[in-house]
Amino acid sequence: MPKNKTIFQLALAQALMMSVNTLLLTSSAIIGLEIADNKSLATLPLAIQFFSTMLITFPASIFMQKYGRKKGFYLATFFGFIGAVIAIYSILNQDFILFCLSTLLFGIYTGFGNFFRFVAAEVSLGQKEINKSISYVLVGGILAAIIGPNLAIHSKDLFDVAYIGLFATVFLLYTLNLINFSFMTLPLIPISHDEQSTSRSLSEIAKQPTFMVPLITALLGYCLMAFLMTATPLSMKHNHFEIPDIAFVIQWHVLGMFVPSLFTGQLINRFGFFNISMTGAFFYLLCILINLLGTEITHYWIALILLGVGWNFLFISATTKITMSYSAAEKAKTQALNDFFIFTAVAIASLSAGFLQFYFGWQIVNLIMIPFVLIIIMVLIWYIKHQKSTIKNNHLNA
Repeated sequence: MPKNKTIFQLALAQALMMSVNTLLLTSSAIIGLEIADNKSLATLPLAIQFFSTMLITFPASIFMQKYGRKKGFYLATFFGFIGAVIAIYSILNQDFILFCLSTLLFGIYTGFGNFFRFVAAEVSLGQKEINKSISYVLVGGILAAIIGPNLAIHSKDLFDVAYIGLFATVFLLYTLNLINFSFMTLPLIPISHDEQSTSRSLSEIAKQPTFMVPLITALLGYCLMAFLMTATPLSMKHNHFEIPDIAFVIQWHVLGMFVPSLFTGQLINRFGFFNISMTGAFFYLLCILINLLGTEITHYWIALILLGVGWNFLFISATTKITMSYSAAEKAKTQALNDFFIFTAVAIASLSAGFLQFYFGWQIVNLIMIPFVLIIIMVLIWYIKHQKSTIKNNHLNA
């Protein structure tokens, strides 16, 4: 377990943020289905949340570089509070557009919160310690897997109007995280003039295999996970499952996403980026196969667990690899570029999930994923061959 108190605080911050996101994942598409005139737009609120996460990535990174991480997290909480209030108002008035606005603000909060894992790297020493710290922070998602879906079930009918209780709960969770932020000590990492003068352009950084390959695997891995995860509540609703069953499946999915974080860092240290990423892609293929076999709750349950574990292996291994591709002076813009690409793709995937599920059904949703998983596998194979070739050439030139 980490000895650094800040890592525990970051894990708690991750847990509270992910509890909100899990609650929204469980309910947003269902709320959209109920209040939208065009039912194919049911996943638009969730897609807008991902879009705003993408759009805020660069501004959030630059803001925190200039004013510090803590002030960035305080600003994010302000947007989160406004989002919760607007969500309550939108449900009271059955206003789909306002509900979409509320999820846009939730996305801004998440955009800042996605830097928790990079902060963990900043307060750690050495690559092996960084790998473990990133994993420990993402372990906060285990708590979210327990809290989020249960809050969705028990707060849905807390008030006379359905779903109002959900967003009162969101407001409470953001308040708890605000208190957590106030106790954090996040050191500023000074950048010398020498480091600033040697900072490379984004195009130079992006050309490195140590950046481009994990970006592709993280982007496609996150994209496919969000795509299927967003479509699942709609598919289950279509097959006459209700919120408790949907919450159960999402809960186990989120556990699959974050329980492996207890040991993923150690696995990466032992087996390497390639092997762990390839295992994640294999779990995706198993997930698709199970979904194609049927639509009983057992199929959804097992498939979504596999999807979660696959995401964990792909995302954590990619995140740790990308930290090797930049210097301190390049940190802010490289992290922002990485998350900008990832959440652009995730937003598109989430929006298309609702459309494809509504018009073409669950089988097509799953079949569409296969070529993208194969791309992940091919990129990983290219990378390992490139690495071996580079090592061989270095030996010959030595």
